[in-house]
Amino acid sequence: MTKADLVAIISEKLGMEKGDVQATVESFMSEVKNSLESGDNVYLRGFGSFIIKKRAEKTGRNISKNTTIKIPAHNIPAFKPAKVFVEGVKSNVEVK
Repeated sequence: MTKADLVAIISEKLGMEKGDVQATVESFMSEVKNSLESGDNVYLRGFGSFIIKKRAEKTGRNISKNTTIKIPAHNIPAFKPAKVFVEGVKSNVEVK
């Protein structure tokens, strides 16, 4: 599902203009991004959490030059689904 598909479905279900739904979805994504960039997690009950995970410093290899490189510690955004969300997917989606 793409963002356009999501906007079309929400627009149809709520009877709203696609432009208004598009602006709402874009605003939501922007606020989640801004919150994470400022160091705050976003918690949505029954859906999940957008969190910041810290990756520890580690040693990697540059295969083409056959050298060792140091990868510094850094933060990455992540999504952790709520238990209700996980259980719904487990019970409704067939394993392929």
